[in-house]
Amino acid sequence: MEQKNEAHIRLGFVVAEFNRDITYQMEILAKEHAAFLDADVVKTILVPGVFDMPLAVKSLATDDEVDAVVTIGCVIEGATAHDEIVAQHATRKIVDLALEHNKPITLGISGPRMSRLEAHERVDYAKRAVEAAVKLCKRL
Repeated sequence: MEQKNEAHIRLGFVVAEFNRDITYQMEILAKEHAAFLDADVVKTILVPGVFDMPLAVKSLATDDEVDAVVTIGCVIEGATAHDEIVAQHATRKIVDLALEHNKPITLGISGPRMSRLEAHERVDYAKRAVEAAVKLCKRL
């Protein structure tokens, strides 16, 4: 039986520091799931918040040592619609960068319109984003 020697999928993480108590849990879960899927996290860039992600995502999207980019963050509801604006614009730009650079960039960002408790309940969004990145790399 022929055995195929596949190279490990190399992931880059972009992680928001805002709400770090939550994004830290998300990052740990994402790293554990990457290891479970036999993928390597080769680069991690910490950014101030979700709104600040696109430039770091672009940096990893143009890096030949990274096969896919995973975004990790959470956008918690405040007194204004700021959370919706942040999530909408960051998400739109992340999608645009995936198409522009022809590289999987997955959304491990929870929110908007969620409480801090709901954000804690949704830390598995990071795991889902890793899963999607690995699947896209294998299927594209």
